[in-house]
Amino acid sequence: MSRVERAEASQAAQERQAASVRKRKKKKKGGCLWILVLILAILVAGGGYYTMGLRPVDPKSEEQIVVDIPNGSGASTIVEILDEAGLVKNKFCAKVNSRIGHYNSLQANTYIFSPSMSFQEIMTAINTGDFDYLSKESIEVKDGARLQQVAEAVSEKLPYSPDEILEKWADTDYLNELIDRYWFLTDEILNKDVMYPLEGYLYADTYIVTDNMTLESFTEMCLDRMDEELSERRGEIEGSGFTVHQLLTLTSIVTKEATADDQAGVAGVFMNRLDKDMSLGSDVTVCYIFQEDRVDLKVSQLESTSPYNTRKYAGLPPGPICQVVGSAIDATLNYEHHDYLFFIADENGVVRYSTDEAGHESNIDEHGLLQDDDAETEGN
Repeated sequence: MSRVERAEASQAAQERQAASVRKRKKKKKGGCLWILVLILAILVAGGGYYTMGLRPVDPKSEEQIVVDIPNGSGASTIVEILDEAGLVKNKFCAKVNSRIGHYNSLQANTYIFSPSMSFQEIMTAINTGDFDYLSKESIEVKDGARLQQVAEAVSEKLPYSPDEILEKWADTDYLNELIDRYWFLTDEILNKDVMYPLEGYLYADTYIVTDNMTLESFTEMCLDRMDEELSERRGEIEGSGFTVHQLLTLTSIVTKEATADDQAGVAGVFMNRLDKDMSLGSDVTVCYIFQEDRVDLKVSQLESTSPYNTRKYAGLPPGPICQVVGSAIDATLNYEHHDYLFFIADENGVVRYSTDEAGHESNIDEHGLLQDDDAETEGN
């Protein structure tokens, strides 16, 4: 074979080898492309499966499901709880999301969810302790309610007995913490003659509470409301000559003695009596000694030596006798200026005033007293 022929043969061999290489590369490239397509298909399918697995169990459901998340529950435990409650569409997807969803502050509480919520919506609500989804109850602190009655109302909604509540509200260490926190609470509430230190300070209102709310949180919620009301009137209170404790004490007596329309007039009677160093002569303070709500009292009760007996002792009693509202505080601060020293509520509830005892007795004889159906004896 000549040199030329050998060169041509070599070149042909190289071209065949190059073609073979190109063919292998093309085949390999085609294989990689198919693998990539397959991987993408798997990812898309997996993503769809994952997304579908987090969707609501029933988008049209209006059912409300109560779920209790105990203290110390981790994300995995919460998935189990939600799954048992019928709120998880796909448990595997939920488990994955609970790990990668950045739920770092899961909050124990009792929640109300719906099967129409996605898993992510539910977990976000638990992670933030969303108030909108908390199981809630309302507690009404009634205008004119004694602290003992408030404790009974609270015990129906929160996991404490009335005795436990009253014990907490009398705890000196706790009271001192509250005194440090609230400007209107002073050592006056710690006076040994005060029957219930927080009497009159839990603002009368309706409060929304959750199942996991503590007694301290509820107490401070009531005190926060009182703070709002008193802070609005702080200038008036400071110019009244009363301390907050004294003002709430008088306001509470006015609250128990008169309806809203008559409170300013009745407050004026008590102010006149205080100015003359007379006893207030209020039977409702005697009722408080015995934790009763009556109009007529027994003679033995009227002779009580308790400092709350304003039939016997001049001046204000040691502390408030019930919870109050802002309108009663206003009526007491802006009492009617008149010369009356006596008043009665007649059989129809109409308040009739007089300037002296003779006129007072005449009012009683002519109009009668508003009677308590359960009264045992007639008061003085």
